[in-house]
Amino acid sequence: MNHTNNKSEYKLCSLLFDTVTTDYKTNLQTLLSLIGSTSKNSLIVAPEVCLTSYDYDNFDVALDFAEIATKTLKKASHKKIIILTMMQRRNGEIFNFAKIFHNGEVVYERAKARLFRFGDEHKYMSEGSDKPIEIVEVDGIKIGVLICFELRFKELWQKLEGADVIVVPSWWGVLRSEHFEVLTQALAIINQCFVVASDSLNEECTKMSGIITPHGKVERNGNKPCLELTYNKKEISVMRRYMDVGIK
Repeated sequence: MNHTNNKSEYKLCSLLFDTVTTDYKTNLQTLLSLIGSTSKNSLIVAPEVCLTSYDYDNFDVALDFAEIATKTLKKASHKKIIILTMMQRRNGEIFNFAKIFHNGEVVYERAKARLFRFGDEHKYMSEGSDKPIEIVEVDGIKIGVLICFELRFKELWQKLEGADVIVVPSWWGVLRSEHFEVLTQALAIINQCFVVASDSLNEECTKMSGIITPHGKVERNGNKPCLELTYNKKEISVMRRYMDVGIK
């Protein structure tokens, strides 16, 4: 799938912020403010369900808010690539959709294919298919998306072999913080690409948003709500030539 306009230099941005469970409008304004602070030609990754969290007590309201958020984020995506997830109804079922916004459009979306059963996600949502997990090219960047728990499945890593950037919007439990750190770094090393991982600042989450280079160098947000790193396509090709494991 290809949505290419030009090959301008991009900044990669991992976001880290609190989600107020019952105040979706404030969450959206926080996200828009962070998006607005980035330069044009930014690829921005926000935490999983960052606008509503898993607010099952107000599930219908959270699902309806997805329509409002989608319209607003389309407008915010001029000369930017914005990636996040939101829960939404579709054909009588409820899914957690990853969405890529660019230049006023949703250029890619797919439903989460591995629901986190320890968190009872399967009781509220339907599971998507592996089939739509693919590389999508947006403005010259080959992007793959893994949604939180999907990061644990090695067969999904292989489906995204050849991506320039793999993004991981997450709501990852703080008790497994080390897993998140190790797996995101390993994903960049194995697939020889940039990984932009964004996790929530909420108390129950790891707060370990960060960006990992194709060489495996790790930068975590720390206290930064927005961590930026220049995207360098050459860094990918240099690593793939240096340590040739057959990735093109």
